[in-house]
Amino acid sequence: MKNIQLKVCGMKHNPIEVAALQPDYVGFIFYEGSPRNFEGSLSTLPPEVKKVGVFVNASISEIVNKVKQFQLDVIQLHGDETASFCKELAVSEEINTEIWKVFGIKDTFDFSVLKEFEPYVSAFLFDTKGKEKGGNGYAFNWNILKEYTSEIPFVLSGGIGLNEIEPLSEILKTDLPVFAIDVNSKFEDKPGLKNTNQLQQFMDKLNTIQSNL
Repeated sequence: MKNIQLKVCGMKHNPIEVAALQPDYVGFIFYEGSPRNFEGSLSTLPPEVKKVGVFVNASISEIVNKVKQFQLDVIQLHGDETASFCKELAVSEEINTEIWKVFGIKDTFDFSVLKEFEPYVSAFLFDTKGKEKGGNGYAFNWNILKEYTSEIPFVLSGGIGLNEIEPLSEILKTDLPVFAIDVNSKFEDKPGLKNTNQLQQFMDKLNTIQSNL
């Protein structure tokens, strides 16, 4: 049985209610250009739910400050960050977090560009390439992932909702190193407000898929 983890991204209005469902990760977007930009304080979440901070072309100091302020477990880089930038974060003595680097995919993708990032990240995240930095609401062509040859695990993101259960089941049957599923806009009543009933349905279906793998 595979252990596919779940990340619910774009926390803003009801993170406590979402965390109560106990997904593996909850994501907080620290990017002013997003309608899900998280500001203010954060109440204590269950310790087993890891906090992911999503950044878009932020400075090292800004990222470090957010990691310390919110006790983030994972840094997700969703902009044009270079491999050398990832290295600088990875060797920082001020923080000790995982680093996920995001790449947007549409119709094609050159996976060779990932090589230089491999020493500094614990996972890649593949999202739909669109006009927004995430939360575009539709999936990219997952068949492209058959060309993935890296041993670094990856997070599958981009327009995943209850209607994607069947194709999700098919891709999880492959040998691809998918270690987590990232959901966001398909489970919202408005940007940043998650529908916990639909999320619970998805979690139940994901558990069913895993039990059959």
